[in-house]
Amino acid sequence: MDLSDWIKCHADATPDKPAILFEGREISYALLARRIDRCARLLADGLGIVAGDRVAYLGQNSPEQIALLFACARVGAILLPLNWRLAAPEHVQLLQHAKPRVLFLDGLFTDHIKSVHEQLGDITLVSYADECDEWVTFNELEDARRGQPWANEPVALDDAEERGLLLCYTSGTTGVPKGALLSKKALVWNAENSVDMHDLTADDMILTVLPKFHVGGLNIQTIPTLFAGGTVVILRQFDVDLYFQAFEQYPITMTLVVPTVLLLLMADPRWAKGKPASLRLISTGSTMVPEGLVSKVWAWGVPLLQVYGSTETCPIAAYTSPEDAIRNPATTGKPAKHCDIRIVDNMNNEVETGTSGEILVSGPNVMIEYWQDEASTREAFSGRWFHTGDIGHFDEAGLLYVDGRLKDMIISGGENIYPALIENVLSECDDIEEVAVVGRPDEYWGEVAVAVVVVKQGSKVNAENIIDFCSGRISRFSCPREAVRVDSLPRNAMGKVLKEDVRQSVIEKYNRGQSQVPE
Repeated sequence: MDLSDWIKCHADATPDKPAILFEGREISYALLARRIDRCARLLADGLGIVAGDRVAYLGQNSPEQIALLFACARVGAILLPLNWRLAAPEHVQLLQHAKPRVLFLDGLFTDHIKSVHEQLGDITLVSYADECDEWVTFNELEDARRGQPWANEPVALDDAEERGLLLCYTSGTTGVPKGALLSKKALVWNAENSVDMHDLTADDMILTVLPKFHVGGLNIQTIPTLFAGGTVVILRQFDVDLYFQAFEQYPITMTLVVPTVLLLLMADPRWAKGKPASLRLISTGSTMVPEGLVSKVWAWGVPLLQVYGSTETCPIAAYTSPEDAIRNPATTGKPAKHCDIRIVDNMNNEVETGTSGEILVSGPNVMIEYWQDEASTREAFSGRWFHTGDIGHFDEAGLLYVDGRLKDMIISGGENIYPALIENVLSECDDIEEVAVVGRPDEYWGEVAVAVVVVKQGSKVNAENIIDFCSGRISRFSCPREAVRVDSLPRNAMGKVLKEDVRQSVIEKYNRGQSQVPE
């Protein structure tokens, strides 16, 4: 079944069944199908969107984003979900690279986009607000098309399943955004992997709280549940009170959280009351999950299943079964049902069981390419195998263990932080001679970014000044949590900074309680 037809098929079979529950509203499969149809008409007729055009969305979790995704699938367009936590200059960078024809945004971000509107070039802005003085609203466009026949009926394309549908940006370790282009086929097979992982059926009701600009929040449970004909409860963003209230209101069977969110929930007194009767499992991922966390959730009464993958793999590449999770809480499980995984050395030779090497992934869920970046695409693939940049190993039972990352990327609270991005910003500070940004372990966030700086002679800049310099220039979650002053950075014979030496020095200072140096 083509992804474009999922909702229509469920609407034909179970029209009154809730597809989405959102802020007190119940959206049935029949209603969602009609919304998708109207949105597709608006794209094709009202805005002239054709196959291959990019359509951007800036907003928090909402049914509108879901409808927009399926509408894009229907007309052959590519949806670009923007991270609403980014600063305005970062949004400009992504929009200038992807060049979408239209940007849909909710009312919360009117002023945000208005401040950079002139830098966006030839792009149509459409607001989901009821009224907007700056540009046209969705309702106005929809009213203009109401009752009219299709002027541009979507034409079925022979290679429709192979065409791009979802464009998600990930910067890796370079700080330069790269857009992972995922096909309709990738989302379909990723949904199949999710069904296998979660034993997902139409009887399930999932609670989604992670942001859907990430493939994790969108594709691990949300889209697969609609594939299976289940019900999705959506929160605009994570909130502890609303999270627990959702379980009081609905018979939720599954949910997906990152470890940082899970720690917040476990610290709340309501967690101690015991698991909700309807809840049968929790999934987690996006970073290395401590063994103790897996065991604590099991002791609470439900399995905590790990997902391994990346933006480029849609993201499900490996996952634990309940049996593997309880027996081996450190593992990320076995390759997904429709994925292959290899562990290789630096010559791309497969290593022996128990030996660590780079994790390579192959499967129909893997991205098509990095958008408009042939060099990075070539570098990322060896034939059909995608190089994850992660280090791992298999044990004798075929279970995968993630040992670390070849890349310098920091994952803090489920968000990717790119050292080069912070280094580029701090290099503009007149008081700083040179800088290296590394991650160090943190009990709450998993990792935090630390700026290690050499200041110019005579400067009185302190750690607080260094951290404040980043504020407003990059997203809040990307700003370093600590700053350390040093006399010099360690370098090799070629003059390259030895990041691992810097990282180890920061970790040692942290262990001694000296991680932040005031002057």
